[in-house]
Parts: sequence; structure tokens; C-alpha cells
Amino acid sequence: MKVLVTGGLGFIGSHTVVELQNKGFEVVIIDNLSNSSIKVLDGIVSITGKAPQFENLDLKEKSKVQEFFLNHQDIVGVIHFAASKAVGESVEQPLMYYENNINTLVYVLQELTKLKQSNFIFSSSCTVYGQADELPISENAPIKPAESPYGNTKQIGEEIIKDTCKVTPKLNAIALRYFNPIGAHPTAKIGELPIGVPQNLVPFITQTGVGIREQLSVFGDDYPTPDGTCIRDYIHVVDVAKAHVVALQRLLESNNTSNYEYFNLGTGTGSSVLEVINSFERVSGEKLNYKIANRREGDVISAYADTTKANQVLGWKAESSLDEAMTSAWKWQKRLNSN
Repeated sequence: MKVLVTGGLGFIGSHTVVELQNKGFEVVIIDNLSNSSIKVLDGIVSITGKAPQFENLDLKEKSKVQEFFLNHQDIVGVIHFAASKAVGESVEQPLMYYENNINTLVYVLQELTKLKQSNFIFSSSCTVYGQADELPISENAPIKPAESPYGNTKQIGEEIIKDTCKVTPKLNAIALRYFNPIGAHPTAKIGELPIGVPQNLVPFITQTGVGIREQLSVFGDDYPTPDGTCIRDYIHVVDVAKAHVVALQRLLESNNTSNYEYFNLGTGTGSSVLEVINSFERVSGEKLNYKIANRREGDVISAYADTTKANQVLGWKAESSLDEAMTSAWKWQKRLNSN
């Protein structure tokens, strides 16, 4: 069975391609390499022993998307990762985010609605909840105004899918709302490849640990949390990848209860910034150079998932600990550094 993975050379996309191939799926990747590297393909082949099909294609070009689907009419499912994802950058360049994250989604869905039957998994985010009132955050939490244009594109994206499913009974879709994916494949053959200065905590920690960055700034230690630093739900990227395969199989086996569903992907445990730093120091044996800085605009105090629905309905559960995720991230960073 052939599956299309858009943005399949990105961080979560590449790990999902590996899990799909390990389960016997034939994979076609679309990626325009704007935030990824063609070298990731070698890592996927090295881990799985199989080469996915790859097309260097920009989904913003509608005619190219139409042409792709004409040439691949045997696709049984699409997992859609392709999107810009840096919160800060989205504040500075909102139109780029709206064009890239919304238009591409619309063009792919337009092609899927032409098929007899189609299955669609959407890469969403816990940013759709905004500043949550209650913890842990369940799928019943209200969708609050987004804190950034990036978050808004995920909210709008979900609405577009839901509205399309309403009038397209043959389209089945699941939105997966991730909390904070971290880590790398245990082989250290693929992992997170931030371009420029990392926007996320863990690659900044590992780059500081290896000497690429001089110092890590911890933004605020006066929050109403046990150690004063922000709390997030950090989940191993391989666990996130496996959830996509489980979600796709749910649709292929017609186990879904409606043609639009959504699930949180997290561990259900919140870890503070200082706890993540401590975990890194524990698994690496390195002392991290960090300083406490002022709070950062737009940071949510605390966010972690209620995973009951994903555990019970989807039949998926995160398996890796924070230390295991940090160990894999460090192994990956050291491999990058040795190349």
C-alpha cells in the first residue's frame, strides 16, 4: 500500500517514513528541501534497507500538486507534515506562514476529494489550545485565540479539514496535536536538523553541550511552577512517528467513529526547562553552560497533555522516558559533530 508523506525529510516526517517502511508500506515523499536536507534520505535507507520514492516538489504550486496526484492514483493515504513551524518567525512573516501552511493544505485536500476514497493524517499542534485554563490539556479543552500566526495556521488547518470532511463522506481524516517532540532515532542516523539558531530547547541544549553555542538562556525562573521555569510535555519523536502509523491503520481498517477525529500526542507528564537540562547533564555527563534570562514574549507557563483519548481510542501510548529521548538527541548531536 502506497502512502504519501509530505515534508517527509523533515524531523517528524523522516521518523514517520521509517516507521511506515518498517510496517511494510510503500512510501512516496514530497519535500521542497526548504527546511530539510537530501542527506536525510540516506539515513532512512540506512535504517530500513529500503529507498522511498522522492519528489522535490513545492506544494505551493497547484499545477504540480495536480500533476503529482494524476501520476500516483494508487495512494491509499496522505500524512501531511509540510509546513513552516517556527513560532517567532511566523510573528515576523505572517503572510509567508499563511501562504505556505494554508494554501498547500487546500491544494492537497482538493486532490483527495476527487478520489473514490481517501485517508488523511494532519500534523497539528497543542498550540491550537492557546493559553489553556486546565491541566492536563484534554481534547475537550476550548480552542482559544492562537498565540502566533503559526498556531493560527494549525487552528485554521483543522477547521478546513473538518469543513471538507463534512461535505466529503469518502474523505477520512485524523488531526494529531503534538506537544513537544524531541530526540532522534536510536541509530543516530536521522534526527532534528535545525537550520541556523535552533528555535527549540533540546537542539539548543545539545549544541551548547557540544560547543556550537556558547550559552543557553533560560527565559524566566519566576513562573508559578515548582522550580520557576516553564513546563512542557516532551515526547520522543519515535513515539510521535509510531502514532501516525497507528492513526493511518485506524482509517485503513475503518475503525474511526467519524470521518474527522483528533487526538493529543504527549506523554501526559510535564517537565520544566531545568528538569530537561538536568536530564541532559545526567545522560551526557556534561555540565551545561546556561544562564537565567528575562521571560520571553508569548511563552505559555505550563502545557502537558491528557493522553487518555489517544491511549484508549487510538490504542497508542508514548513509551520512551525523558532521559531516553535526551540520550538519543545527544547521540545524534555528537554524530553530526563528527561529520
